[in-house]
Amino acid sequence: MKKLFVMALLQIILVGARAQNTNAILFTENGERFTAVLNGLRQNDKPETNVKITGLNAEFYKLKVIFESTVYGEKNFNLALQTGMENTYVIKKNNKGEFVLRFMSAVPLAEAPRSTPAQSVVVYNAHPAPAPVQGTTTSQTVTTTTTTQGTGTGTGNPEAVNINMGVNVDGMGGSINLNVSGMDAGMQETNSTTVTHTQTTTSTTTTTSGHSTAPVPPPAPVVYLPGYNGPVGCPIPMSPEDFSALNQTISSKTFEETKFTIARQVLQDRCMLVSQVKQIMQQFTFEQTRLDFAKFAYDRTYDIGNYFKVNDAFTFESSIEELNEYMNARR
Repeated sequence: MKKLFVMALLQIILVGARAQNTNAILFTENGERFTAVLNGLRQNDKPETNVKITGLNAEFYKLKVIFESTVYGEKNFNLALQTGMENTYVIKKNNKGEFVLRFMSAVPLAEAPRSTPAQSVVVYNAHPAPAPVQGTTTSQTVTTTTTTQGTGTGTGNPEAVNINMGVNVDGMGGSINLNVSGMDAGMQETNSTTVTHTQTTTSTTTTTSGHSTAPVPPPAPVVYLPGYNGPVGCPIPMSPEDFSALNQTISSKTFEETKFTIARQVLQDRCMLVSQVKQIMQQFTFEQTRLDFAKFAYDRTYDIGNYFKVNDAFTFESSIEELNEYMNARR
């Protein structure tokens, strides 16, 4: 009995862990207003400078940022999230004047600060708008015919008024007869009047039929580094093929400065694994160049929690200490 209780308790804990949600905070460094679109689904109704999206349940999303100003247009990014955490990203301009997405911090949801009034908070909209429906239009014609007959005396008092009204709705007939006496119509002489009035009214009834498109589930999480559960410094690291090409290009150059320039150019808007950063560092001959590149690559590394491993590429302990001071200042 005790064994069954323990197993049931473990299962409850595992289910709770799997159901853990994630938050994402997106804001612009200089206050540009924008609309966030995740996996093709618009999140905030109107452009904002700071958007907090709650209820996320995947680790990776395709993010489109649509700026309110047409001068900036729209930008596409890959958004990587740590499950069960509130992840904060800043949208800023790089040295080239292009908008980039930069990871800032991640805190457990239980420790996340309260939302501010200036922050737009939305629950993740995982359901697309229903697809347009196909409809048919039918028309119904109603024809009403009214006939009035009256007779009166020379004193102007009619003895009787007979009203006959026939109604025809799409070929279906019907009639109403009314006999009314004692009406004063003000007639000065005996007359017999017949008035026929025909009114045709067409009403249109629209009947719609169709089907809506089923919601598209979020894509399955992509594991870029199996077994790694630490903080993420950038969304998607370079593929082995792209990194191999970069490594060969750097290796083919003779001068240290040229190698460093190429590495900086490629990594400007790219993301690497710590193991890849370390290999690039080992391409350099001078200790100072290795240190400069390690500082430059720190904000552009996926498994940033493993960054201590680049210390193996240094010869002097002073370089390790200087890099550690730089990392502390960036946190």
